[in-house]
Amino acid sequence: MDSAQENGFSPNKRSKLTTDLDEFDSLFPELVNNLLQSGLKDPEISAACEWFKEVLQYNVPHGKKNRGMFVVMAYKFLVPKPTEENIQLARVLGWCIEMLQAFFLVADDIMDQSLTRRGKPCWFRKENVGLVAVNDAVYLESCIYQLLKCYIRDQPYYVNILELFHEITHCTITGQCLDMTVSPPSGTVDFQQYTMEKYDAIVKWKTAFYSFCLPVTVAMFMAGIDDQEMHQKAKAILLKMGHYFQVQDDYLDCYGDPEVTGKIGTDIQDNKCSWLVITAIQRASSEQLAVLKENYGQSDKTKVKRVKELFDDLDLAQAFDDFEETSFSEIQTLIETSSGGLPQEMFQALVQKIYKRNK
Repeated sequence: MDSAQENGFSPNKRSKLTTDLDEFDSLFPELVNNLLQSGLKDPEISAACEWFKEVLQYNVPHGKKNRGMFVVMAYKFLVPKPTEENIQLARVLGWCIEMLQAFFLVADDIMDQSLTRRGKPCWFRKENVGLVAVNDAVYLESCIYQLLKCYIRDQPYYVNILELFHEITHCTITGQCLDMTVSPPSGTVDFQQYTMEKYDAIVKWKTAFYSFCLPVTVAMFMAGIDDQEMHQKAKAILLKMGHYFQVQDDYLDCYGDPEVTGKIGTDIQDNKCSWLVITAIQRASSEQLAVLKENYGQSDKTKVKRVKELFDDLDLAQAFDDFEETSFSEIQTLIETSSGGLPQEMFQALVQKIYKRNK
């Protein structure tokens, strides 16, 4: 790809839009064009470029985009008077995180044999896609590094952010491995493996690093904050947020409205080591535990219904409400005592984005 300016990356070309999300969304077509530009000049790979355009448009821009927007939000807190060009760079880096998210989700949906994602059929379930989606997931990851090279290779933070994306990707695939080994999709349920300690490790590595640490760390590097102690203090708060966020996800997988969440939950069928099942194990009588073992991790609709009924009997909805309030309070305390010179308002804005979410 050519340089960012040659590709039309100019803050002066953008009209005033109504919201930060509108501004963020408006950049995506430009990034897609830049990613495909070199291929469009080479007729040998034009068919692949057309395919990849559909991969990008189907899988990347239709989520909540919290992770991408977190970069922009955090950067504005860290740099009180940012230039429009630097805000645009923050948006580019936010979209890089959205592409990382899409890479993980396409692969995760194949492993979990999920049905829907963001209100549509999972990419691998579309006609003529199937396991080609494995290659498409790898393509989505490669887009990150094309965009980083195009837009920030001349910036002093380029190497830090390049290494950060590699590190966080490694953390996340490690967490995915933990998840799959504790909850193998073989139908074998081993509740001895389902402990809160193992769950905490899965959540930290699979979700918290890329969902919360990555966006804020990117913004900190952009703002010229390299101090390791400040990064560590931010990390402690952000990992706590990530844990809270994943427990919410587990709850919504079972109790969320698919019309709102955009996906049909499959954690029960997929034998997942989720917060709900671990809490159920902790609360269940021996008779209830026997029912759980007999029905968990199976796709039979009657068995799934029986597990959900057991969750209701154990009042897991109330248990989650209690957890949510406790976690929110603990995060508030961390922000007040451990923000390490970083703006407390930045962390408050992040946690308010996810508090009591329904999707």
